[in-house]
Amino acid sequence: MKFVSIVLGSKSDYEVMKSCSDTFEAFGVNYELIVSSAHRAPERTTEYMHESEKKGAQVYIAAAGMAAHLAGVLSSKTVKPIIGVPMSASALAGIDALLSTVQMPAGMPVATVAIGKAGAINSAYLAMQILALDNSELSIKLQEDRIAKAKKVEMDSLEIETIIK
Repeated sequence: MKFVSIVLGSKSDYEVMKSCSDTFEAFGVNYELIVSSAHRAPERTTEYMHESEKKGAQVYIAAAGMAAHLAGVLSSKTVKPIIGVPMSASALAGIDALLSTVQMPAGMPVATVAIGKAGAINSAYLAMQILALDNSELSIKLQEDRIAKAKKVEMDSLEIETIIK
C-alpha cells in the first residue's frame, strides 16, 4: 500500500499537524503518523525510515521546531521526497526552524513550506501533488479542489460587492 509518512519531532506538534492528516482524510489519501525525534531518538528515526519504505511510504513530511533537523535526517536516509514543516516552538516564533529546514546542503533536498498550520496543510497538498503524478484519480480530485477554491473566491467577491453597494 502506498502512503505518506508524517513524522513529528514532538507530540506537541500534533495539534498543528492534525490539519495535515485531516487534509489527507478529506482526499482519501493513506498516511501514517509517528513521533520520532532526530535528536532524542535517532535510532528510532533510522529504524522507522527503513521499515516505512518497505511498507510503501512514497513521500515523507517532517514537522519539527527549534533546530528542526528532522527533515534533514530523513533526507539522509531516503531518496523519496521530503517535505519539511517548520514549527513555532521557540522564542523565535519558528524562524529558527524555518532556516534549519530550508538551508540543506546541496544534494540533500527538503521542500520547505510555511511555518505552522498553513505549512501543515500545504505539506499535505504538496505530497498529494507528488502522488498525483502517477495517480489520475487523485489528480482529478486536486483539480476539482482548485476549481472549488476559485469559485469560493468569486462568491466571496460577490458578497462583498453586494455589501458595498
